[in-house]
Amino acid sequence: MIQAKEELLHALRSALSRLAAGAESQAAFESPKHSEHGDLAVTAAMGLAKTLRRPPRELGGALIESLRAEPAVQRWVDAIELAGPGFVNLRLKAAARQRIVREVLSAGANFGQRPAHGARVMVEFVSANPTGPLHVGHGRNAALGDCVCNLLATQGWAVTREFYYNDAGVQIATLGASVQARLRGLKPGDPGWPTEAYNGDYIADIAADFRARKTVRADDREVTASGDHDDLDGITRFAVAYLRHEQDLDLRAFGVRFDTYCLESSLYGDGRVERTVAQLVAAGKTYERDGALWLRTTDYGDDKDRVMRKSDGTYTYFVPDVAYHVAKWERGFAKVINVQGSDHHGTVARVRAGLQATGAGIPAGYPDYVLYKMITVMKGGEEVKISKRAGSYVTLRDLIEWTSRDAVRFFLASRKADTEFVFDVDLALQRNDENPVFYVQYAHARICSVLALWHAEHGAQARDASDAELALLTAPAEAALMRTLARYPDVLARAAEEFAPHDLAFYLREVAASFHTYYAAERFLVDDHALARARMALLSASRQVLRNGFAVLGISAPDSMSRDTVEEVTR
Repeated sequence: MIQAKEELLHALRSALSRLAAGAESQAAFESPKHSEHGDLAVTAAMGLAKTLRRPPRELGGALIESLRAEPAVQRWVDAIELAGPGFVNLRLKAAARQRIVREVLSAGANFGQRPAHGARVMVEFVSANPTGPLHVGHGRNAALGDCVCNLLATQGWAVTREFYYNDAGVQIATLGASVQARLRGLKPGDPGWPTEAYNGDYIADIAADFRARKTVRADDREVTASGDHDDLDGITRFAVAYLRHEQDLDLRAFGVRFDTYCLESSLYGDGRVERTVAQLVAAGKTYERDGALWLRTTDYGDDKDRVMRKSDGTYTYFVPDVAYHVAKWERGFAKVINVQGSDHHGTVARVRAGLQATGAGIPAGYPDYVLYKMITVMKGGEEVKISKRAGSYVTLRDLIEWTSRDAVRFFLASRKADTEFVFDVDLALQRNDENPVFYVQYAHARICSVLALWHAEHGAQARDASDAELALLTAPAEAALMRTLARYPDVLARAAEEFAPHDLAFYLREVAASFHTYYAAERFLVDDHALARARMALLSASRQVLRNGFAVLGISAPDSMSRDTVEEVTR
């Protein structure tokens, strides 16, 4: 069907060009919401009506006549219909839909992917300061960021994953002071315990390892403890490395890796912040008022100008952000995506304004942002707010231990980033159709069980479905499943363009639903050997699409599963 669609798109461009010069730019197909409306829909007539000063239905009729003259239409289309205000609906021949099975099996793990085009993109995500365990908000960030990276990779991008964090400043000083207090025998609530401190049990763990003079290794640093409770600088450096190591462990368990790390302190240490400020001053985009240095961000659409350097000589927090993104641009990343909490919404306009004001040629929309809302965790019908490990919030590790990596990744990626989300631990543990990750994985396992029976009965040669008689796949449930499979490349492309892994998660539920409907409607291991082989080919293609989608979301593809409420029947 992919080949048929490509040929039909070329035919559509040709047909539109005969209607009017330049009209071919409107060539595009949409998927009708209801299968009875056909396989492909064209809305170009409505888009061109105003320009050409012709009624859209009249244009639609003319387009249909022009399309009928195209060889590709004659080859692949069974019927063309004019509907509504000017929709042109195409109903494909069965052979066009059936081709998708062979196309999926031929491409295998590469089905839906586009070839590498050499362009580079950086996705910065998680970027948690090493002051405590990763919480569930970091988990949502990690799931979204990693899935966005995977989506972009399917579209040919060379993806760099970067983790940005601060190893200095007030929060890090508080961390060091908290560990030092533990080393001196204090605990939260004791007289002398710091007013501003981190109170989780992990602080005591850090203190114990520091006292034992252990060495901790994170992906980007290694520190050996001195054991001296008066060595505040050493305590702080050890604590940062310890928590970075803990973050690394959690992220590996979550299936997330990073290519590069960047420290906020490095932006000051190498003079990047000062150079960026100098650029902005030289560009004439700053002014002095009340002893502070201001940036004219209103010149770039911000609601008010922003302070860069306060009257006490320190920089506001968005200045290193601007310097950091100048560095990204200079490192050759023409496309950059930041995954951050919705509380960073206010920084978007001022960072973009600061980048444009440098005069470095950075475009107005740089960088892109994926802003997500925090989540609520429910367990046993009640909201969970406290973790003994962290002291004040639920950790990512808690969530994985309570459920599974697959459940956490799928759940956190399956909702639009800017929507509120309730993570229901009890739902994630259910083994029935109400649990969406179980529902999609069970479809894969069901397919595997049928194919295993087929292979056991017919031997190794049964695995080759390349010459199966796909024309035998005529049942309504088969047509619906093939139509769903054919949408996978478009779903990937749109999800990558819109940084929307939830679209892929929703699509995989559609594939699973189409398969489960097929499973209920038809027998697969039938006496007609040719029909059985064709159905095995369709099942193999369905399994491949599920596997490909699972890989993008970072979840496993189990070959077998059990469920509590349904007795499995041999198909």
